[in-house]
Amino acid sequence: MCLGNDATLAFAHSSQTLLGTQRLFSSVDDIYCIFLGNLNNLCTLKKQYGLGREINESMFVIQAYKTLRDRGPYPAHSVLKDLEGSFGFVVFDTKAKTVFISLGNDGRVMLFWGIAADGSVVVSDNLEVIKSSCSKSFAPFPTGCMYHTGGELKSFEHPKNKMKAITRVDSEGAMCGATFKVDIYAKTKSMPRVGSHANWAWSQEA
Repeated sequence: MCLGNDATLAFAHSSQTLLGTQRLFSSVDDIYCIFLGNLNNLCTLKKQYGLGREINESMFVIQAYKTLRDRGPYPAHSVLKDLEGSFGFVVFDTKAKTVFISLGNDGRVMLFWGIAADGSVVVSDNLEVIKSSCSKSFAPFPTGCMYHTGGELKSFEHPKNKMKAITRVDSEGAMCGATFKVDIYAKTKSMPRVGSHANWAWSQEA
């Protein structure tokens, strides 16, 4: 699915059984979400957000995203810390032209991201797709983390700490992207919340 010149989303049901991972795709109000995995506490979350029984994981993520974007009652990391289960998702908001990515902390679901030859960002759970699109300019998306356009990569488990990039080197000694880990010695600075856009500032503290 091509969303103008801003993004392209690809979703395949065919590999769902082979990988043993639930794969969902939803669209609400020009917000698109691809969700991998399961939320063990989905029923509790639906009650908390006042959502109907028909809501699945990808629909829930969209509703949670809209709540954060429009009202921002609490920081994004506090919402993600409430999610129990194995999960990874990519949200694209066509109106705001923003991407929101997050990956659970148990490592059962994997995402990769990289930079294609044309400079675009590629995100996929298929390593071969990433390799063919990004050559050596890719890395695993770090577990327990979130990324939002206009912000920065952050750990939702340790939101007060900065992320540290570690250069990846292949078997031939060539640099090929970077992995990221929480820097236990570097803290982020808190920022005042002013307006709905400020609610998406990843430097916010709980």
